[in-house]
Amino acid sequence: MNFELVGPFSKSSKDIFAQVGNIQMEVEDAYEKREVELKNNIGIVVGLTGSLKGQVIIDIPSEVGKKIASNMMGGMPIATLDDIAKSAICEMGNMIMGSAATNLYDLGLTIDITPPSIISGREIKMKTVEDQVLCIPFKSEEDIIEINISVKEK
Repeated sequence: MNFELVGPFSKSSKDIFAQVGNIQMEVEDAYEKREVELKNNIGIVVGLTGSLKGQVIIDIPSEVGKKIASNMMGGMPIATLDDIAKSAICEMGNMIMGSAATNLYDLGLTIDITPPSIISGREIKMKTVEDQVLCIPFKSEEDIIEINISVKEK
């Protein structure tokens, strides 16, 4: 797995979490794993084509997703993750990936992204096409958001 991808994804994610979600996150050390496991979380899934082919799965705890959606909608209280709240969270994922695409271009990698999809549930395990997933954890006081990158270079 190419650890050079950590920088572009870390920068874009941290910036968008702060600007759009109004959540300050610290980047932890990236590591490799075999699958993505969602435990009562929300997963934003975005496909990549171009210089990189694969998927990025943003793993967000449900409660953090509610905070982000609320902040994105002007502080409106969010009790459940309804369609509007999920749409807001998907848009944040789209912003992260758009920013990452710009940062990757600076490394000579050109990508296109698919519209984001959202999955939610308990104990969901996702096995991606690639055998390895590059995981970049972001931590606030008690919350962890993971950016899971499963791509191969063309």
